[in-house]
Amino acid sequence: MEKDENVFIHQINNKTIILIGTAHISRESVLLVEKTINEEKPDTVCVELCKSRYQSIMQKDQWENMDIVKVIKEKKAYLLLSNLILSSFQKKIADKFDIKPGSEMIKAIDTANEIGAVIHLSDRDIRVTLARTFRKISIYQKFKLLTELLLSFGSFDDISEQDIEDMKKQDVLDNLLKEIGDSMPELRHILIDERDHYLTEKIRTAPGNKIVAVVGAGHVPGIQKNFDTKIDINELEKMPPKSKFSSFLKWAIPLSIICFIMLGFYKSGLSAGTHMIKWWIIANGSLSALGALLAFAHPITIVSAFIAAPLTSLSPMIAAGWVSGIVEAFINKPRVKDFQQLSEDISSFKGFWKNKITKILLVVVFTNIGSSVGTFLALPKMFEAI
Repeated sequence: MEKDENVFIHQINNKTIILIGTAHISRESVLLVEKTINEEKPDTVCVELCKSRYQSIMQKDQWENMDIVKVIKEKKAYLLLSNLILSSFQKKIADKFDIKPGSEMIKAIDTANEIGAVIHLSDRDIRVTLARTFRKISIYQKFKLLTELLLSFGSFDDISEQDIEDMKKQDVLDNLLKEIGDSMPELRHILIDERDHYLTEKIRTAPGNKIVAVVGAGHVPGIQKNFDTKIDINELEKMPPKSKFSSFLKWAIPLSIICFIMLGFYKSGLSAGTHMIKWWIIANGSLSALGALLAFAHPITIVSAFIAAPLTSLSPMIAAGWVSGIVEAFINKPRVKDFQQLSEDISSFKGFWKNKITKILLVVVFTNIGSSVGTFLALPKMFEAI
């Protein structure tokens, strides 16, 4: 076949590996993938998908099986919300140019099936990637990331089809990171560099003697660079352990505050201790309730956030957002329509607040943020009593 500038051929361990660098929202990429697979007739076609992402693009009813209360109880609200925000960027651009996100991956799968090739899922589970990200960044960085992602919704309004083709030169996630800024290098390492290593190992160990691998073009240089590198894929799939310091703070901060209030009663009397408790309740409760209000939560949910925050802030095992999120889920239970329209609603800023599923996730996140800020704002007022 005539070699395209986005096709790269390598001979590794008696295997022929043909890398196709694509833009995930590109008609040209779809055509290139179909043409290459049909002409090369590979034994195996590797696609830059994990099992969950494969199901998400192949199954239209994927969201209808989600249990939002279970997501909250398993402490995955931040992860799911981040995943939905990232997905919304691709969908927003795809809608503008009337092409389905991941069309080149779907075409690779369909064409592989037509010629009888093995389909090999080569990317790390998106949930592991996001979990590793959130495990390694601070609460402040989580808030900063979510805020900047939400505020970036308008940044793709003026994008042209030529810009989409130019994205072949860099991964969409990499592009988003540059939109956010260079202040969080941890994100690039986990989202890009680690995945380069993971994709490399999956592709070079795929079955068959001739392999076509369809990946985002931004990963191609990293994959090519790492073909001769020894890679421990099990290490890349591990959840990094929580730091001993963060585990210490998880218990130390609530215990310190309780001891601080007791000291106020002991040293300065009943009025001082009461003053400290009052400000603890006001700061925690008010800012948590404000967080729920900003997510357009039900009035009962807002009240639950106010009541729960002063108590949950003293417990390392539960968070105010989990309480308010579950309350909101029971009061405004998502309907089948919400699940069916989720993929459409996440393509707009307004849709995140309109859809009951994403609204619940926003309630969890904003209430927790309010509670965290309230904890630190309460302390100076509490000191005044001693």
